[in-house]
Amino acid sequence: MTGGSGKTRVGRYELGRTLGEGTFAKVKFAKNAETGENVAIKILDKEKVLRHKMIEQIKREITTMKLIRHPNIIRMHEVMASKTKIYIVLEYVTGGELFDKISCRGRLKEDEARKYFQQLINAVDYCHSRGVFHRDLKPENLLLDAGGMLKVSDFGLSALPQQLRDDGLLHTTCGTPNYVAPEVINSKGYDGAKADLWSCGVILFVLMAGYLPFEDSNLMSLYKKIFKADFSCPAWFSTSAKKLIKKILDPNPQTRITIAEVIENEWFKKGYKPPSFETIDINVDDVHAIFNESGEPANLVVERREERPSVMNAFELISTSQGLNLGILFEKSMGIVKRETRFASRLPPNEILSKIEQAAAPLGFNAEKHNYKLKLQGEKSGRKGHLAIATEVFEVAPSLCMVELRKAKGDTLEFNTFYNNISTGLKDVVWHQREELNAAGGS
Repeated sequence: MTGGSGKTRVGRYELGRTLGEGTFAKVKFAKNAETGENVAIKILDKEKVLRHKMIEQIKREITTMKLIRHPNIIRMHEVMASKTKIYIVLEYVTGGELFDKISCRGRLKEDEARKYFQQLINAVDYCHSRGVFHRDLKPENLLLDAGGMLKVSDFGLSALPQQLRDDGLLHTTCGTPNYVAPEVINSKGYDGAKADLWSCGVILFVLMAGYLPFEDSNLMSLYKKIFKADFSCPAWFSTSAKKLIKKILDPNPQTRITIAEVIENEWFKKGYKPPSFETIDINVDDVHAIFNESGEPANLVVERREERPSVMNAFELISTSQGLNLGILFEKSMGIVKRETRFASRLPPNEILSKIEQAAAPLGFNAEKHNYKLKLQGEKSGRKGHLAIATEVFEVAPSLCMVELRKAKGDTLEFNTFYNNISTGLKDVVWHQREELNAAGGS
């Protein structure tokens, strides 16, 4: 992103490293060249969207994001399109996923869990007031900004009022099984607001317990537990928290507590601060315009490539760390790897990728190399399908590279195991700053 050619520019934005990728989209870090503001850009391939008949879903996601302006919801700045791609420019948050906080600490204290739950309910209540239902609420879709404020993301499965049938119910089964309300699984139609609240209840349980209320390796057994609301609260839950969770995780949507009633609940109200924001009218005509092939798109991608790794500037480098200590950034504990990890190396970029490829081969991974990126695909299917790992080398300085390994698909724990296994073969690749300091001290 700094200096030289090889930058990819979309409209006023300069694209940087990949933050995440899925079946239909890739999310990249970007900088507004005019204002210097950092953003995240979700990039969709038009051909793939058309081929899989995803136009309506993508339109819905974009329309949803334009409709909502709330401090606890990821903001969409604008939408652009080229002849081949759609670009959704989003607010960039640096605090990571709420899921990671639970992964590291096991569970949150009740007061902290309540604070996040209050922000979640504020966001969901606002969405519902605008006729928007999220339908895939889970900790992985809850991000934190630099100040620790919760931000709801990923409206790819959201529903708007137009999708309601004559009975006033939604009929699409979607979401993540452990967080899905029983009536959604039942396929007889459901109230989007009541289903979202159920997911919020599961999230509150996970925040306070550190584990899921409904868990089973057999999907049908899992569904039976959800249908019966077969769960029990740990002993450390306060009595008032237990009562509220049981009212939310009521398998009968007719008798389940409502969001309005949750907000009036004594446990919920402790330390509660209602959100402060402005209501504005939003025009969504441009959403339809980006799919209109008759007109020339206003923003075209300008790509200039060079055969060298991407350059990461100091701000991007520091923004990936938990602080300013580069030792923390590069020498991350190999025991606790989340969805991505990174290390530094003094070796040439091509040699780094070759050694990663060699270390991954005995573990049953096929490699596909492109410029200074490497995709590793597991041959065997795991808990959540085949594990896929995206690897990229960034040039931090002429003699120093940063290597990022990121889970692209599959299970996070399996990615953790993979990295622990591969790390032995990478000992001569990873640069440890303290080794140079020790050598300097001894000379």
